[in-house]
Amino acid sequence: MRKTNLIATLLTAAALGTASFAAVAADPQQDAALAGAGATTDAALAAKVKAALADQKQINVSSTQGVVVLSGTVANTDVGTKAIQAASAVAGVKEVKSELTVASK
Repeated sequence: MRKTNLIATLLTAAALGTASFAAVAADPQQDAALAGAGATTDAALAAKVKAALADQKQINVSSTQGVVVLSGTVANTDVGTKAIQAASAVAGVKEVKSELTVASK
């Protein structure tokens, strides 16, 4: 009887160990899926900002984790300021960083 209980206990422990190992092994897959979702979200956010700046074809837009970076050359500071304001108004934008330069005459 004791051997049966011992075997049952060992089998239960082995099953629990395997289950917890499977749960740990699943985490990297979930992390990769979440990272992929973040990339999709960043691409969608950049697309929304580009749409908001549709009249400013010379401005490039990139996004990482809700932080939007505007780059390129604008005609004057007013155009750059308006672009930053328009990008800031887009839902999901956490911060706008400007790498815009003003064209020289």
